[in-house]
Amino acid sequence: MDVGQILRTCRVQRGLSLRELGVRASTSHSTLAAYEAGRKVPGADTLVRILRATGHDLVIGSVAIDLTGDGGRSRGEQLEEVLALADQLPRRHAPTLDAPIFPAP
Repeated sequence: MDVGQILRTCRVQRGLSLRELGVRASTSHSTLAAYEAGRKVPGADTLVRILRATGHDLVIGSVAIDLTGDGGRSRGEQLEEVLALADQLPRRHAPTLDAPIFPAP
């Protein structure tokens, strides 16, 4: 199934006309028609916006892609995770550099 077929299927499943979907997705109905017909290919951001306007999410393979980038966590939870990770990093460098000594050729 190509992108145009996916867009059409999602639109029809929701019972939306091209014009209705265009309003919801902030895209012209003629552009949507071109996508569905395969005359144009939407960029990733546009594809996501259109799919969201139909109430669908983008899934690649069998893994859902979190398009918000926050994993459903609040900013505070994300910050706590980053700080916990930072605590695991060494605070100071060792006073001497431990490295193997290679014999001269």
